[in-house]
Amino acid sequence: MVKSAILLIYTGGTIGMKKDPVTQTLRPFDFSGILDEVPELQKFALKVDAYNFDPPIDSSDVEPSRWVELARLIESRYDQYDGFVVLHGTDTMAYSASALSYIFDGLSKPVVFTGSQLPIGVARTDGKENLISSVEIAAAKDSDGRAIVPEVSIYFGSKLMRGNRTTKYDSECFEAFASPNCPPLADAGINIRYASKEILQPSGHPFSVHPSLDTRVSILKIHPGITPGIVRNILLGEETRAVILETFGAGNAPSRGWFIDCVRQAVASGKILVNVTQCPAGRVDMDIYETGKQLKEAGVFCGYDSTTENMLAKLFHLLGVSDDREWIGRMIQTPLRGDITV
Repeated sequence: MVKSAILLIYTGGTIGMKKDPVTQTLRPFDFSGILDEVPELQKFALKVDAYNFDPPIDSSDVEPSRWVELARLIESRYDQYDGFVVLHGTDTMAYSASALSYIFDGLSKPVVFTGSQLPIGVARTDGKENLISSVEIAAAKDSDGRAIVPEVSIYFGSKLMRGNRTTKYDSECFEAFASPNCPPLADAGINIRYASKEILQPSGHPFSVHPSLDTRVSILKIHPGITPGIVRNILLGEETRAVILETFGAGNAPSRGWFIDCVRQAVASGKILVNVTQCPAGRVDMDIYETGKQLKEAGVFCGYDSTTENMLAKLFHLLGVSDDREWIGRMIQTPLRGDITV
């Protein structure tokens, strides 16, 4: 019987750190020896290979060029492996998983992001369980030999979540990530229970990579006391093509004339403005309150229940594909990778 083959890709992050026996400092270890570090993986009937980014990248330093590099790596090994596990720092993991969900088209194999809050060489590490379960999920197939979770996901703290629906919400707990607007794709207990109805199925398109990204996107977090100068600098900046408005509640923002005028000027100049909520859970509905209606009438697009991380990645992708503002607006409000609920 042919073993399923999984590629571990270590980009950087806490999970790959091990204490140097001489200096007692944490340093990255070589994942080519992962079976020595995590011998439990040998109990699976799997072929597990590893690839290290050299040098490893602190997740705070992750740039879109790294997303493309990672996507190209997976593309080059796509036919050799049944699934991929990406080991990544937690700080920007949700951004990276969101970005890859759009860079990939026709994905039919699992790409599971994971990491840890404690280094894998520490006694109480959460890294081993996260890694072992991620490998098992990446290799899981149904009775017809098809991948059970053929999408970009994040596994952390016993839950598998859609990558572009996930946000880091706790810097200390082992359950560091949440997906408040989308149910888990799987829960890992004694057994791994898959939520089959929630999992995206392959589009049927041939697998391909779309690496063109336009990063001229800003984020404006609305807050009490925000000044006209700050709003104008962000909304009307010459280098900005799109702005994510992080608004209050169901999509509300100041109703003062100068604010709405600035929004109208930005839209009139061709900029793309998208409304997402600051709330960890819930959605934008610009038809409920007058302030939301004003934004809608001014030409702001609704982000529904998108996370900020997802909307940033989605805009990078859409702006890299087209200059047509109306088409981009329609795609913003369309679930392209299970990213929003409309």
